[in-house]
Order: sequence, then C-alpha cells, then structure tokens
Amino acid sequence: MAQTDILLTKEPAPQTVPACQLPRKLYDVARNTGTHTSSGLATAGFRTAKYLVDEWFQNCYARYHQAFADLDQSERQRHESQQLVAETEALAQRTQQDSTKKVGERLQDMHCWKSELQRQVEELVAETDLLLAQKQRLERTLDAMAVPFSIATDNLQCRECRQHPDLVRDCVEMELLKEADLIRNIQELLKRTMMQVVNQIRMNHEHKETCEMDWSDKVEACDIDEACCRYHNQSTDLQFYPHSAKFEESASTPETWAKFTQENLYRAERERLASVNLRKLVDCILQDTSEDLRLQCDAVNLAFGRRCEELEDARHKLEHHLRKTLREITDQEHNVAALKQAIRDKEAPLKVAQTRLYQRSHRPNVELCRDAVQFRLMSEVEELNLSLAALREKLLEAEQSLRNLEDTRMSLEKDIAVKTNSLFIDRQKCMAHRTRYPTVLQLAGYQ
Repeated sequence: MAQTDILLTKEPAPQTVPACQLPRKLYDVARNTGTHTSSGLATAGFRTAKYLVDEWFQNCYARYHQAFADLDQSERQRHESQQLVAETEALAQRTQQDSTKKVGERLQDMHCWKSELQRQVEELVAETDLLLAQKQRLERTLDAMAVPFSIATDNLQCRECRQHPDLVRDCVEMELLKEADLIRNIQELLKRTMMQVVNQIRMNHEHKETCEMDWSDKVEACDIDEACCRYHNQSTDLQFYPHSAKFEESASTPETWAKFTQENLYRAERERLASVNLRKLVDCILQDTSEDLRLQCDAVNLAFGRRCEELEDARHKLEHHLRKTLREITDQEHNVAALKQAIRDKEAPLKVAQTRLYQRSHRPNVELCRDAVQFRLMSEVEELNLSLAALREKLLEAEQSLRNLEDTRMSLEKDIAVKTNSLFIDRQKCMAHRTRYPTVLQLAGYQ
C-alpha cells in the first residue's frame, strides 16, 4: 500500500531557507514471515495486517501495566511534590526567619557601634570645646605678656638715665634682666604650646569627622536593614533582582567591618586622651608661668624697694654730712676772719716795737746802749714776727680747709642731686609704672 500523507493540525512555520529537492530516502519494508502471518507488507510506522488475539491481549496487558505504572508513578510524584512543597515552604520560612533574625542581630551590632561612635563624637566635641577654651586662655596670656615685657624694658631704659656714680649694675638691674629673659622664654613656650593646641584641635576635628562619616554610614545601613527587616511575603514593593545574590568585589567582611570601626574609635579615643593631657599641660604651664612671673615681679619690686631704701638712706646721710659741712664752712669762715683779725691785731704791737727800736737807734754817742730795754724790744719784735708767721700759716691752712669744705659741699650737693634723680627714676617712674603689672588671673588667661 502506498504511503499516506501526514495530517497537520496547524500550518507549518514559514521556511526561512528556500525549499529544495532532497534525495529520496529508502526504507526497508518489514515482512510478516511467522506461522500465522497475513499476507501483505507493513510500511514504516504503520501496520497493514490485522493483529492476532495474543497480540491483542498482550497489548491490553501492556496498557493495563502501563496505566498501573503511570498511576503509581503519578501518585508517588504527587506525594513527593506535596512533601517537597511542604519542605520547601518550611525551609523558606526557616531561612526567611533566620535571615530576619540575622538582620536583627546585625541591626543590634550596628546600633551598638553607632552609639559608641556617637558617644565618641560627643566626647570629642566636648573635649575640643574645652581645648578651645584653653586656646583662648593662651591667647589672652600672650596678649597680657606684652604689658610686663614693656614694663621691664621701660624700667631698664629709664634706669639708663641715671647719672654717675649711680649708673651701676645693681641687683635691681639684674632682676629686671632676669624678668625680661623670663618673659621672652615664657612667650616662646606659649607660642609653641599654642601650635600644639592648634594641631591637636585640627586632629580632633579630623577624627570627629571620621567618626561622623562612619556613624552616618551606619545610620544609612541601619535604615536599609530596618527596611529589609520589615519586608514580608505580603509586601507590595517586592521585585525580582536576579543579580543581587552576587558578592560585591569591594564588600568588606565582618572582621574588617568591625576592625574599621574599632580603629576609628581607638584613634579617636587616643586623640581625645592626648587632648586631655595637652589641656592639663596647658593648665599647668599657665599656672606655673603666672606664678613665676608674679614671683619675679615681687623679686623686682623687693629689689626696687631695697634700692630705694639704700638711696634714701644714702641721701639722708649725704644731707646730714652736707649740713655738718655747711656748719663747718660757717665756722671755718669765722675762723679765717678771726685769724685775719688776729694778724691785723698783731700789726700795731709790731709797729710799736719796731718804732721804739727805730727811735732808740737815734740815741747819741754812749747813750746808744744795749740795755735791757733794747733786748726786750728785740725779743718782742721776734715774738711778734713768730706769732704773725704762725697766724699766717694757720690762716693758709684754714683757707685751704675752707676751700676743701666748699669742694665737699659741692660734691655732696651733686651727689644728693644724683641720688634724688635716681630715687625719682626708681620710685616715681619705674615703681609707679610697675603698678600696671597684670594680676595672676590675667597672667593665667582667665581675664
């Protein structure tokens, strides 16, 4: 029997390749060659001969067996499917619950680290504010240092106007030089400390910003994880993200994540402790420098007081000697006048004696006798000459003493003027200027 055409339930799909004549395929024809075979040939896929009874029963048994096997397999697959559905449902619930639990634990960890970061930021802010207050104290102290330095230099310049012999390198000048050197050293120390404080404030700001950035990242991550924790199977904004199950190349591990925050906290705490120590150091420096300056100021004032007492005592002694010298000058002037009067008083007796001798030298002849009168007159003249010589010598000595007293008077008056000028410089200029010396609170930067 000729081959029949195959029926199609739908139109064949259009060929994209143009049809062409293919070579005919040759089929081997099966023949029934058994005892109870029927005549005719069977084409490929079709049987033209009738089936035998045994074949019919075999076909039925095969269908029964196939039906039982398919039914059993279907029941088994259905049971396995139901069991698989239940297991997958339970597994999905368990994994979702476990994931939700993990997200919650992660949120607790992040809240813990976030609170630590927030606490560290607040402590850094508070510590930076305290350090800024110390910086203001340093600035006020540096400004206040200009006053004692100007006072010390002005005192040194004013004391250069002293006159000789009071232009000496006394204890006051030594203390003033020590004070000026101390102020310069303190200013250098405060400037170095100021640079350290500024650098520490900058480090505090940098680590505060680092902690704030870490805290901000954790806040954003907490918001994301809280949103993830609120998701459930009935959420309306769920979508498929097939590629989200892949790990990011830049993703951190829990160890590196915790280590990153720990290092940030450690560095911030280290800088905070350094800031605390620096603040204590600044406080000690300001306290010590203010006390040193006040002690040196007291030492200078004490030296000024002692020097003024010495000058006052020296001036009083000089004035006392001047008064005695003036009295002695008066007495010596009277003495000179008395000596001159005594010399003048001796001139008349000398004239009388010399006149007598001159008149007696005119006695005639034998009357020109060396009598007792002649000897007495001659001794009288000699005695008067000796007295006049002694008086004149004493007058020269008195006049020289008077000149010496006048020189001493002038020297004393000049020295008194010098002491008065030195007292004016030390007491009226220097010590009056030192009353503007800053207080301990100003030197410590509190005012």
